[in-house]
Amino acid sequence: MGSPEVVDLIRVLLILILAYLAYIDLRTFRLPDFITLPLIFTGLCFNSLPGLQFVSLQESIFGSLLGYLLLWLLNRLYRYIKKQDGIGMGDAKLLAALSAWLGWASLPSTLLIASITGIIGGIVWLRFNQKNHETPFPFGPFLIFAGIIELLWPQFLQNLLLSNLT
Repeated sequence: MGSPEVVDLIRVLLILILAYLAYIDLRTFRLPDFITLPLIFTGLCFNSLPGLQFVSLQESIFGSLLGYLLLWLLNRLYRYIKKQDGIGMGDAKLLAALSAWLGWASLPSTLLIASITGIIGGIVWLRFNQKNHETPFPFGPFLIFAGIIELLWPQFLQNLLLSNLT
């Protein structure tokens, strides 16, 4: 099995794991550490393998740290203002895992896609469950959706936006 086949197999396995995580988050509002933490570690390990990596190891490490730190800081700011958590740390670990696999350059588009679909999905979720705007809903599936888009079509959003400018 050559490199392209191995990389495609890794993509399929990663998508299956992410789909399972989305299912867990939708059912339990939790992203378990026993899945997210190994996902970070395996992303870093995969990107340290020459010839198979999605991004360089440096981009992977920086992305993982930055991905976690962004959501951690956002939650700290929300907690300071509202005196309660606004986002779960499972989501921060998930973003760290996605960034460990896809690198730091994927963070802006991953967060933008997840935020837009999260707003739309959140409105639908709240209406469907007849809840008010203060009711929590799982954000992990939207991060996962955005991560899968970045995994399958890297830099999709940038290409889409830049093609419309010319």
